Amino acid sequence: MIVLRYLWAGPTSLIGLMGAGLSIITGGGTRIVDGVLEVHGGLLGWILRHAPLPGGVAALALGHVVLGRDRQCLHETRAHERVHVQQCERWGPVFLPAYLVASLWALVRGKHPYRDNWFERQAVAQATLK
Repeated sequence: MIVLRYLWAGPTSLIGLMGAGLSIITGGGTRIVDGVLEVHGGLLGWILRHAPLPGGVAALALGHVVLGRDRQCLHETRAHERVHVQQCERWGPVFLPAYLVASLWALVRGKHPYRDNWFERQAVAQATLK
């Protein structure tokens, strides 16, 4: 059953692995925590700091890969990002399109595309329970 979750989330994880490669070849670090590859630093850290959101992005889950600015950001966002990993295990290859649709839906309703995204609201709610 665990193998199926990794396979179902695999297409999204492959995108995350591209970010991991960018981090690794530019001096970033990696480690596996609870079956999830966590990657931080290097050029990836700079990109996340300067992402087109106020304050940038601390971390980002893409399948079973979590990309973070640095180790501290990965630690601080671990519970939240693990909810996104679980979402990706449920939604599989349609996770990223569904996430984008949820952002657009919030925007169309006059709400914030990140804070009012259904996937983000669920991650915030579940992460606070852990």
